[in-house]
Amino acid sequence: MSARQTPPFRADHVGSLLRPKSLLDAREQRRRNAITVAQLEAVEDAAIREVVALQEDIGLKAVTDGEFRRTLWHVDFLTSFANVKSVPGKVTAKFHTHEGEIERTPSALAVVGKLARPKPIFVDHFRFVKSVTKVKPKLTIPSPSILHFRGGRDAIDRATYPDMARFYADLARVYSEEVRDLAAAGCRYLQIDEVNFAYLCDPKLRDQVRALGEDPDTLPHIYARLINGAIATRPKDMVVCMHLCRGNFEGAWIAEGGYEPVAETLFNEIAVDGYFLEYDTERAGGFAPLRFLPKGKTAVLGLVTTKLPQLERKNDLKRRIDAAAKVVPLERLALSPQCGFASGERGNKLTVADEIAKLRLVVETAREVWGGV
Repeated sequence: MSARQTPPFRADHVGSLLRPKSLLDAREQRRRNAITVAQLEAVEDAAIREVVALQEDIGLKAVTDGEFRRTLWHVDFLTSFANVKSVPGKVTAKFHTHEGEIERTPSALAVVGKLARPKPIFVDHFRFVKSVTKVKPKLTIPSPSILHFRGGRDAIDRATYPDMARFYADLARVYSEEVRDLAAAGCRYLQIDEVNFAYLCDPKLRDQVRALGEDPDTLPHIYARLINGAIATRPKDMVVCMHLCRGNFEGAWIAEGGYEPVAETLFNEIAVDGYFLEYDTERAGGFAPLRFLPKGKTAVLGLVTTKLPQLERKNDLKRRIDAAAKVVPLERLALSPQCGFASGERGNKLTVADEIAKLRLVVETAREVWGGV
């Protein structure tokens, strides 16, 4: 089987990477006003050049900037829209770890006025990574559904948006403006990081959604239309993929449960080309929901965990790929880690050496299974 020439590639990755100490130190200095914005950007530029070269050396055909310019995977982007504020969350979550449970209430976002996009958000970020790579640059952005899910109707200013349909239309519009400008800058591989479809697979979180006055059976359809509107301005040659995440806070996760409750909507109502799916442990269920994946779409199996340093065995990965191939033809499958390595600045509890070993394992396994990456 030949290597894929368009993304998602046989060996791919979700996006975020462990920040080097030089970058973390510079960010802390900037918080204390010990260095200027320009000095911080120079450190970011140098770190991104190095991590792009690292990804190329590993053999990946798509690279990211590791999300090195962000504090958190979603907040930096979403609070760049006018009238979006970070506020205390209302949904209490039990973060699961391999050592036990941690109960906390993640911060949420509130819309306090009419949505607008005063200026491009990540367009310059993309331009830089494009300028320093020899392969395909990929940009990741948070799903627009995040601006609604954690707070529900109460997180959206009622005076500005008495009608939620108007809110969703405005949200899709401001996203589509960013997608249009990313396309003009040359972006042809965009990834939407979506947590709420995965959260809606968890019975306990579905109950919390009902407590917020929302219907967990209706939301997937609403979010599908929202996401389609958000990417409506993409050119035909832009590949858009979606990453499904059950939570990735320093190795902890929130949601558990297979994809069955959302699979049919997820795979058939959203106009994306592929899905990065968590499959590193039993918390994500089995491969049966992949039966809803239509022809022309790719399932990227996240079989390599970013939550633990232990390296998976290649033969175990191959056996799981074989199992998935009984549901979806092998040519419509690919391989990746289950999530990013650092959804926030501090990152997961493994080392850069562990990260490299896992990415190399993905590339080597993909080459042996598909004959290319």
